[in-house]
Amino acid sequence: MKDLLKDIRSCTFCEKNLPLGAKPIVRFNQNTKILLISQAPGRAVHNTGIDWNDPSGRKLREWLGVTDEQFYNTDNFGVMPMGFCYPGKAKTGDLPPRKECAPLWHKSILDAFKDQPLKILIGAHACKYYLDGKKSLTQQVENFKEYLPQYLPLPHPSPVNRFWRSKNPWFEKEAIPNIRQYIQHKVL
Repeated sequence: MKDLLKDIRSCTFCEKNLPLGAKPIVRFNQNTKILLISQAPGRAVHNTGIDWNDPSGRKLREWLGVTDEQFYNTDNFGVMPMGFCYPGKAKTGDLPPRKECAPLWHKSILDAFKDQPLKILIGAHACKYYLDGKKSLTQQVENFKEYLPQYLPLPHPSPVNRFWRSKNPWFEKEAIPNIRQYIQHKVL
């Protein structure tokens, strides 16, 4: 697994298409219990090299009910984005993740685990890739228990996504307490 991480972190496959160059953000070990599969690192994460080191990360840790120490312990949480590098800025938020990363790396990563971790799918890109594409993100999140114990679909915690959260108040009122309980009692 160390060799796999080294290979991913030195990947330059799509560097010419990245505004800030290749800087793959990924972390896990063979004991990781929860694998976060999200869109792609943002600019702040690209600059620091620390995954989820931004407002989205703070909101995600709040949703999961975990401390920074729990979150950054790779025995608990690992990170495998849909796109491993910052894709660039869009009109609102960032561009979608590069399409090369998931087919290039995800299967090798998942095959390397001795016990499959819970895969938290964060946002539409990850949910569409791993779950039934006929359901909307909202439907997938509403029915998150159907996907357990293999997957847990979540909306993206980005401040840009506050509109979805305001349209779906049930998420933070009803789903989040159940998700926190599941994470604390079933996984960590």
